[in-house]
Formats: sequence, structure tokens, C-alpha cells
Amino acid sequence: MRGRPRGIAFFALAASLLATALPAQQTVGLGKDISLTFKGFISATAFAQDQDFTFGNGQNAEFPIPPQTTVDRWFGGADVRATRLGLIFNGPKFYGDWKVNGTIEMDFFGGNNGTGAFAGQQPVPRLRLGYLEVTNGSTTIQIGQQWSPIWGNLPVSLSHLAFPLGWNSGGVIGWRYPGLFVGQKLTSADAPVSMDLQLAVMEGNWSAPGSTTDHETAGNASTPQFELRYNVGGKTDSFTWTAYVVGHIDGKDLSGAGASQPNDQLTGSAVEIGAKFQVGDVLIQGNAYSGHAIGQQFASINQFGRIQSDGAWGQVGWDFTPHWGVFAWGGFDDPKDSDVLAAFGDTARTKNVMYAGMLRWRAGPFSAGLEYLHSRLTSGPERVPTNGQQLALSGLFNF
Repeated sequence: MRGRPRGIAFFALAASLLATALPAQQTVGLGKDISLTFKGFISATAFAQDQDFTFGNGQNAEFPIPPQTTVDRWFGGADVRATRLGLIFNGPKFYGDWKVNGTIEMDFFGGNNGTGAFAGQQPVPRLRLGYLEVTNGSTTIQIGQQWSPIWGNLPVSLSHLAFPLGWNSGGVIGWRYPGLFVGQKLTSADAPVSMDLQLAVMEGNWSAPGSTTDHETAGNASTPQFELRYNVGGKTDSFTWTAYVVGHIDGKDLSGAGASQPNDQLTGSAVEIGAKFQVGDVLIQGNAYSGHAIGQQFASINQFGRIQSDGAWGQVGWDFTPHWGVFAWGGFDDPKDSDVLAAFGDTARTKNVMYAGMLRWRAGPFSAGLEYLHSRLTSGPERVPTNGQQLALSGLFNF
């Protein structure tokens, strides 16, 4: 409902306080050498904003939707869709040192149960992750739906969890796919510097004029997506650091199976680097990427085509007391103007710049925070700006 929101902060706080009454993480036995751990969080956000956003308003707001609103701008609501449940199956050894595990994870961003007046209070569950895992402690093989390795560091936020700050709008890219995921440790457990490799071979997807890229209609990407990631890190008593680099390549058949057209082959590629440093009570982290034709990995401000795009983000956080902390974040996504203008003309999104700040209070599994988000999108050949702002009060209970 439009109009200045009243009382929504109370509802978010009440939901957060109720969450603290729930039990901590629980593990139950399912039989010989098999156990199940329930893991997740309850998330509640009260928000106010002055512009409609993609991919929605509230907890999944990323970049503003043109044109700029000029009258009756502010509206608000409450959002609990980021609430998440994970089922972690810890299985037995089945061959020497090899054991089998499994993971299922879901949240409530699957749409609403209907479209009527009460649909907004009936969010639908969706599958996020679902994979089986075999490991001997050094080599890990996962089969199923998992995050692509290019899904790197994530900004700290209490309101933007399933849809992180800057995802497809400020330098954060990556998506989850069915595939084969192999991890290999390169160093021993007691090494001062740890290193490992991750390889992924994943299903592809695409969406662009003239293409039908859904595996159910035989229009899927003609080759899988391939990614290789190298991780390195270390820690001392007061300093922890990690860094990584990942490469991506894929191939797309834009005309789909059973058809052939000129220029229907499109290769996607990307390189991303990231780092994170925890120095005492100070956190410094960020990512940067450069890619071509990787809209399926949430790059290029949600635009699919022969588009070169670059993006980056950074965040600094400081826990200045055992309970209070402040965080500052900024990021951008910048597709090549000539590429997006050739593909989309007046509706082309040429750049998005975002920044956000948060004051957080945390004690044990419970956190509460006040966040401010500003996103500025420029569109079309005239680079017309559209600005959007959001204020969010959030509570989070991890279990």
C-alpha cells in the first residue's frame, strides 16, 4: 500500500524477538552412521523506499526501474521471504575413507500463493541448493545444484541476504546450477597458507531475442559452462585473509537444437578476483569481474546479449564494541555502452552505481540492523538517470 509506512518497524522487531525463542541448531540421528542437521535463519525486514526496484521491493531490491517517480514517492512494507531452511545429511563411509553427504536448502522467494489481496502474506518455497557429496577429506565431489565458483565474497547485510547488495547491479555476480563440482585441497591442514582448486561443469542457460534457451524445449546452451577457481588464504591470532581468482567459459547456440542461423554461436567468458581481510575487529573485502556475454551469471545489469561488462564492489566494516558494528559498501556494474545500445536501444541499461551503509547490533545468534541503500541507474543513449533509495530495519536469527 502506498503512503508513508507506519508501525512496520514494530512488526520487524517483534518477529525478531520471537525468533530468539526458537531452539539452536539441532542434529538428529536417522540410523546407523547417518545424521541430519537443521540449519538456517529467520529473517524479517521492515522497509521504506521511494522507487520500484528490480528484482522486487523489499529484501530483493537491486536497481531502480525507470522512469523516475516524481510524486507520492515513498511507500513501504515488510518482508520475510529471505527466511531459509537447510537440511544437512551427514552420511557414512562407503568405500575406504570415502563418505557420502547431502544438502538441501530452500527459502521463500518462489512467488506468492495466488495474486489476490492476501497473496503477499503467503510466499512460496523454492529450492536453492540440492546436491549429494562424496569426500575423503582432501577431494570433494558434489553432484546436483550448487553455486557456481564465480559466486565469490558476499557483502555483509541483514536485509539483502538471498539477493545480496550489488547482485546484478553492483559487481556481485554468480548463479546456482545443476552440475558436477570438484574440490581439491592442495595443502595440508596444518600449512600456514592454505590453497585449493574448484572445478565446475554446469548446465547452461540464456535469454535473448530470437533464442529459446530452456532445456525442456531443446533450446539450452549447446555446451556446458566451465569454471575453475583457485583459493588461497591464511590466518594468525589477529589476522585472517583469503583471496581467489576464477575463470569462466561457455558456449551458446542461440537458435537452439534442430536449427541453424548465421551468427547463432555465442561464447561467454569472464575472469573474477576477490579478497577478504579480517584485521581484529575490522573487515575489508571486495570482488571485481570482467566478462563478455555472461548475463546468465547475473552480470551486465540483467541484460543478455553480445555485451562486454565490468563490475566491482568493496566493503569496510568495524565492530567498535562487542555488540555494535558499522559497515560501508559501494559497487558498480558497467556494461559497454555501444554493446547494450546496439542490443536494446532506448531501454538499454548503461550503468548502475550503488552504495549502502548499515548500523548493526549483534549478540550470539541474533542480529538487528538499520540499513540505507541508494542505487543510481542510467539508461538509453541520453544516459537518463533513475535514482532509488531504501531504508530497512531488519532482524535475523541464525540456527
